[in-house]
Amino acid sequence: MLVLSRAVGEIISIGDHITLRILEVNNLQVKLGVEAPAGVNVHRAEVYEKIRSLQGHPVPVANP
Repeated sequence: MLVLSRAVGEIISIGDHITLRILEVNNLQVKLGVEAPAGVNVHRAEVYEKIRSLQGHPVPVANP
């Protein structure tokens, strides 16, 4: 796992076509903006797991 420190307004790039922008930091909450091509689905982990389970796919277990 890569751990990064970023300030509000700064960007993290993932590959050539996905960026994460730090929008806001309040106490223990961080708001991120995700920019990705239209064909890339972006979901919170719990939503993604629910979609996968409804489709009958096994949900991978994250390694701590």
